[in-house]
Amino acid sequence: MKMQTISLNKSYGGIQGVYRHPSRETKTDMTFSVFVPPQATGAKLPAVYYLSGLTCTHANVTEKGEYRQACAELGLVFVAPDTSPRGDGVPGDPANSYDFGLGAGFYVDATQEPFARNYRMWSYVTEELPKLVAEQFPVDAKRQSIFGHSMGGHGALTVALRNPDRYRAASAFAPIVAPSQVPWGTQALGGYLGNDKQAWRKHDAVALIEDGARFSELLVDYGDADQFLAEQLRPELLKAACEKAGIPLTVRGQPGYDHSYYFISTFMADHLRWHAARLKV
Repeated sequence: MKMQTISLNKSYGGIQGVYRHPSRETKTDMTFSVFVPPQATGAKLPAVYYLSGLTCTHANVTEKGEYRQACAELGLVFVAPDTSPRGDGVPGDPANSYDFGLGAGFYVDATQEPFARNYRMWSYVTEELPKLVAEQFPVDAKRQSIFGHSMGGHGALTVALRNPDRYRAASAFAPIVAPSQVPWGTQALGGYLGNDKQAWRKHDAVALIEDGARFSELLVDYGDADQFLAEQLRPELLKAACEKAGIPLTVRGQPGYDHSYYFISTFMADHLRWHAARLKV
């Protein structure tokens, strides 16, 4: 698997890189970013995976996430993949719909045409990319965690709940906690997975918990001024599911914050410190 370096920049004593590689899962080239902190000299470090939201690429968090200082202090490798396959011939024109298709892969392996060939973000994020990162970067594969924003928060929660032994920590900014019950999710899950709603449940954090999935503890932040809070995010559903299942959940409504990277960057370091403690850094 040949990896191309697109850019390298020094920051806080570490290296921020952007890379591209041909993906066997998506059948396209995929671009991702990795920040390697200065502690990496001669050591393998824990890795934190960040999944982005609708319309985003790796670049949104890389340029606006403000994570490098905290990662340099804590000794965390920060990995940020794209949200969907891209390229000539990949279906899903964003001019027609910002919340379905390109930039909106929803971290599932699509089963419906014309998406089944390329839209395999679940396997890309959980299998292919971690293997590539472990081969190319100084990471400790036994110490990894995952978090994300909005659609990426949905992805992070479902990945953690379905792989509780692989990830030591999971958190989310303004996640879509119950996609089976909200417009963004029903459009995406129906379009990628078909009309059998039972098949949707393994990509729905609330449904997974209802069906018996468990994780050690979760952290969720959202802004109480988020324009998508009531219709699309529904954090109260996750709170109720975790309470019933006995999953420790810290959920915090942050006064005055919206859905943007102003919100994410404000609480990024706090989440990274939370992850670092559970990664035993």
